[in-house]
Amino acid sequence: MFQTTYRTFQDVIFSPSPLVRRLTLAGLLATGAAAIALFIGVAGPLLALAAAAAIIGGVLILNDTHWGFVALCGVVFLIPFASLPFSIGFKPTFLDLSLGALFFVWLFKLVIGQQEEFVASPLGLPVLLFMLLALFSFALGLTHSPANTFLLRRFLEILIGIALFFVVINTVRSENEAIWVTRWVMLAGWGAAAIAVLFYVLPQEVTVGILDRMARFDYPGGFGALRFIEDDPNGVMRAIGTSVDPNVLGGMMIVVAALMLPQLVSSQPIFPRWFTFAMWVTAVLALYLTYSRSALLGLASSMALLAVLKYRRLIPLGMVGALLLLLLPVTQEYVARLLEGFAGQDLATQMRFGEYKDALVLIERYPLFGVGFTGTPDMDIYLGVSMLYLIIAENMGVIGLAMFVAVMVGFFVMAWRAWRRGPNVRMEALLLGYTGAILGALVSGVFDHYWFNMTYPHMTVLFWLYVGMATAVILVSEQDQSASKT
Repeated sequence: MFQTTYRTFQDVIFSPSPLVRRLTLAGLLATGAAAIALFIGVAGPLLALAAAAAIIGGVLILNDTHWGFVALCGVVFLIPFASLPFSIGFKPTFLDLSLGALFFVWLFKLVIGQQEEFVASPLGLPVLLFMLLALFSFALGLTHSPANTFLLRRFLEILIGIALFFVVINTVRSENEAIWVTRWVMLAGWGAAAIAVLFYVLPQEVTVGILDRMARFDYPGGFGALRFIEDDPNGVMRAIGTSVDPNVLGGMMIVVAALMLPQLVSSQPIFPRWFTFAMWVTAVLALYLTYSRSALLGLASSMALLAVLKYRRLIPLGMVGALLLLLLPVTQEYVARLLEGFAGQDLATQMRFGEYKDALVLIERYPLFGVGFTGTPDMDIYLGVSMLYLIIAENMGVIGLAMFVAVMVGFFVMAWRAWRRGPNVRMEALLLGYTGAILGALVSGVFDHYWFNMTYPHMTVLFWLYVGMATAVILVSEQDQSASKT
């Protein structure tokens, strides 16, 4: 029956009669237009646009794995908390869909033999052990704190975010692919920065109105979504963009701006230098408007690393930025907050000190594998601390923390050796950009926890995307150097 109907359809649409072909095409167009109009009428234009984008994105990802990175970057940077407006027992997020599509296509190509070789890299085993330790700690934590659907899904997002490392190094296998993906990372990061600045300069009523329209995708709306220093609505507002939290936005801008830094001074940038500078200024402005001190320190660490290793021309740029920060009248409140933070005098810093003390109590009681990710076995302790390293130790114990440190040490050793071997100009800029960004993230992690936190799974995805891209650049450079010697 189906085959007969299909043949009839073929005969009509490819009829030798021009009139029949035109009438058939007109009928198909009219039916399609009616279906689109009906969908827009029922679901609304915003949902219809999202559905069209999802269909187009899905087709592109199935055709070429690298388009999956475009979709992933778009979600992570622009709509990291957006969920589908319907439930299947739970509401899938756009992050779930983009990660699922990327992993599905890669694994499918691996199974059918389209990709014959699985690349692990020297970093693969430590990363895998870190994932297994996370899984073990999660299972161990279930013995005292059962997981609901939400916590289980968020933990899986964290685990898949770490596993993204393997997808990246197995799909980015050439210099052109590394440059292509990096361009999209930079563009998506710039988009996030531009939205953050726009939301900040618009009247608050307009920004809240936009957020209210995003509420159907589970974004927080109303004036309560806006954030202020010390949570004082009469004080200075902090930029949030679509990242919900100003500190999270600040961390995101660290890795965006740090990746762009080498492109400002490289002799072979992957974008025109003026365009890169415009993107970088937007990212730095967005970072500044978050009033996140940890983000500022992270970016400064990235710039210092790049200036010391290679790009001396970044030193005057850093000095100009420091002088503007210290001398401009509009930045004096920012400088005062920095000094208060260093002196431990402000409320936020004092609260952090309290969290550190409580976290050390938890770690002392459960030192080896932590308490897992779902809760604590004792009523007088709690999960949550504003430090990347302590939150890992809370969740996974000192063994998990030691494995994370081992992964990071191994990464920087690989990056150092690859840089010493002398990759070509373009790959060197990519390697140092990703490496500097990761250093900046780790420095900010001394004061914030969003790089490994189930509330912000997209930040874990972003961190391991950068680790994977840096490792991919290292492997591609080694492959090209070996080929040139033979």
